[in-house]
Amino acid sequence: MTFVNSQYLVETEWLADHLDDPDLRIVDCTMYLPDDSEEGVTTASGRANYALGHIPGAAYVDLLEDLSAPERPDLYAPMPAAKQFAAVMSRLGVGEGTRVVLYDDSMGVFATRVWWMLRVFGFDDAAVLNGGWLKWTSEGRAVSTEASSYPNASFVARPRPELVASKDDVLAAIGDERVCLLNALPECEFTGDPAYPAYYGRHGHIPGSVNVPFDQMLVMQSSNQYISPDAIREAFASTGALDSERVVTYCGGGIAASQAAHLLALLGAENVALYNGSLIEWSADPDLPLVVTATNGDAA
Repeated sequence: MTFVNSQYLVETEWLADHLDDPDLRIVDCTMYLPDDSEEGVTTASGRANYALGHIPGAAYVDLLEDLSAPERPDLYAPMPAAKQFAAVMSRLGVGEGTRVVLYDDSMGVFATRVWWMLRVFGFDDAAVLNGGWLKWTSEGRAVSTEASSYPNASFVARPRPELVASKDDVLAAIGDERVCLLNALPECEFTGDPAYPAYYGRHGHIPGSVNVPFDQMLVMQSSNQYISPDAIREAFASTGALDSERVVTYCGGGIAASQAAHLLALLGAENVALYNGSLIEWSADPDLPLVVTATNGDAA
């Protein structure tokens, strides 16, 4: 099969053939997470590596510096106000009549995060580069160190609040058979395996959640390409997500969950929201339940 909404994903060959399209805007969204950290979630900007080399014409956006609300330091990547988001997109040359291709060097999750934010603010003509920077460079394609020269645009934000789930929305969804709560973290983090640190404050997952690990949606982490559409559909279908009236994706800080939202959109799912606070917000409230299903079978 092919994806229902294949326009949300482009291949490196297509991008190489369209680099000079006047309406195309390419945005490098790279951020870096550590391989292992017991100090919680930390992130490094990809701006320095962008300066060393990027896809020709590409601009760079820093999720935490440019696209996060400064008034919510308690969250990992708090959604910015519409005015802030529109100003950044306008500076990047994104506006009416443009098409956007997003990529990163981080398993695609930061590119899908910006893709999802564009959707939240009413812009649908954006796609993620399958395989991102890793696939592009492994194929020996053109690399540039020149800064972006896209002309400023006038991005008009048209917010879609239904695409963002709050903590109260998630509380209401627990036990609601019409809603699928979908955790996109690796299985060891979903089950709350005590052999791994509690990266987000406490071990476990929100009650009633199902798990589609984002890292299993890639052919391999060394390629950053998605597995086949059939395999992706099977992974989501096996959890019941494709039969639910509504899906709410979450993870630790709202990043991996955006990849799940992107994949569901590719599959044709319409009613999908992302819990932006995710486990960082949820775990901070000791009165909110988390379930541990690791090998010891304990629940908390």
